[in-house]
Amino acid sequence: MTVGLRRQSSPNEAHPDDATAAVRALVHPADWSTPEPVGRYDLVVLGGGTAGLVSAMGAAGLGARVALVERHLLGGDCLNTGCVPSKAIIRSARAIGELRRAAALGVTAPSVDIDFGAVMRRMRERRASIAVNDSAERVRRAGIDVFFGSARFADTETVVVGNSRLRFRRAVIATGGRPVAPPVPGLDGVSYLTNETIFDLTVLPKRLLIIGAGPIGCELAQAFARFGSTVTVLDQSHEILPREDADAAAVVRRSMLRDGIHFELGVRLDRVDHVDGDVLVQLLRSVAGRTEASSVSGDAILVAAGRAPNLEDLHLDAAGIQSSKQGVVVTDRLQTSNPRVYASGDVCSVFKFTHAADAMSRIVLQNALFFGRRKASALVIPWVTYTDPEVAHVGVSLAEAAQADSRLATVTVQLCEVDRAIVDDETDGFVRVHHERGRLRGCTIVAPHAGEMIGEVVYAMGHGGTLADLSATVHPYPTQAEALRKAGDAYRRQSLTPGVKRWFERYFRWTR
Repeated sequence: MTVGLRRQSSPNEAHPDDATAAVRALVHPADWSTPEPVGRYDLVVLGGGTAGLVSAMGAAGLGARVALVERHLLGGDCLNTGCVPSKAIIRSARAIGELRRAAALGVTAPSVDIDFGAVMRRMRERRASIAVNDSAERVRRAGIDVFFGSARFADTETVVVGNSRLRFRRAVIATGGRPVAPPVPGLDGVSYLTNETIFDLTVLPKRLLIIGAGPIGCELAQAFARFGSTVTVLDQSHEILPREDADAAAVVRRSMLRDGIHFELGVRLDRVDHVDGDVLVQLLRSVAGRTEASSVSGDAILVAAGRAPNLEDLHLDAAGIQSSKQGVVVTDRLQTSNPRVYASGDVCSVFKFTHAADAMSRIVLQNALFFGRRKASALVIPWVTYTDPEVAHVGVSLAEAAQADSRLATVTVQLCEVDRAIVDDETDGFVRVHHERGRLRGCTIVAPHAGEMIGEVVYAMGHGGTLADLSATVHPYPTQAEALRKAGDAYRRQSLTPGVKRWFERYFRWTR
């Protein structure tokens, strides 16, 4: 069960600065002229985020007649309220962390002055620069009919947008998802923040409460703590980043503790209230068989506790499309129960990442337009949590490897064994690779730029690569990516069984 969100403002509407106005003019022009539907479209795409834009632009580039429907802003969450703005402010927060650690490198900074307004202004300016790539005019120039408004299925081959009826040969549902709030009494009565509103802030909260210790919660907790907020993270789990290996999450937690972040983990949120202008959260914790009550307060509260698919008002039943609480039900080829309609991205996938939506839409293009047989299960999809240090992962985890059969083995290289990490004073982290007789099956990297390192493993896994291949790959020295080569070397050493070693010993004795 979830409750509806009370937004402090709608995305990009709170601050009419030049950068925000520029984004709005690009991705939802006020003077946009609705096109006249022309005949039957080869592809109608519902949703103008990453999944929708990749589907529409790809199909149009192949010569298909395409219509794209977006109810709010082209670019979706990634551009407007997700990846782009969050990584922009995380970059500023990383700079603060680097300055605070500079003394260990022999560089003394007298003070670190933080202008939160300038940080947010820079974010909006960078977002405006990137918005050009998702602009309505660029999409129109690609030959796509762009309709702004809420879409609904009228039947198995027709979508209605306002007064326009769009008939299609194939359609793609790419409506994405939205943040949801846990069913905590009183939470719906306070003006809490989500990822859709926090980037509208111009004044730094002095005390920020964050519900959720997952990737979004941890990323923003660390950023705002470095900007100067007193941050408290609340979660019913006893650990942060619960989908990551426990020791990977522990590295991140140590870093967050150094940033002064407070944690209230293993707690149940009993109630949220406004008290004397503060947000007060009542907590319950089970200790030695008894329940203990406590409370925390703040100036603002951010909900970062999950997402739900955007399915409302689509009238899926009219098109014979099945759905669940998790989203649109699809086959491995991303086809819905209506063979004319496919789905891509957050609306149907457990991998709620921009790069996953992009990859899925490429599969949709082949399967929907050209009778392709590509499967989503064949994709090798990594993810990255952009804390400091970052955590990157692909494939099986340590817990999954332990539960699997005995053919899976694990190699771990600590960053303190890597020369570049040593000279950079960045030794708190590791590279861990799971393999089946050398064949790569999974990897976790904890490092300052783990996201830049994981791609090598993703490529190798997708092309049948092995740890021996990583060992044989010449990596520049000194780089932290050399940890991957060291993992390959470790595997090769482990492969030298006693019998093989005895054979080599006999060989060298014979050659002397």
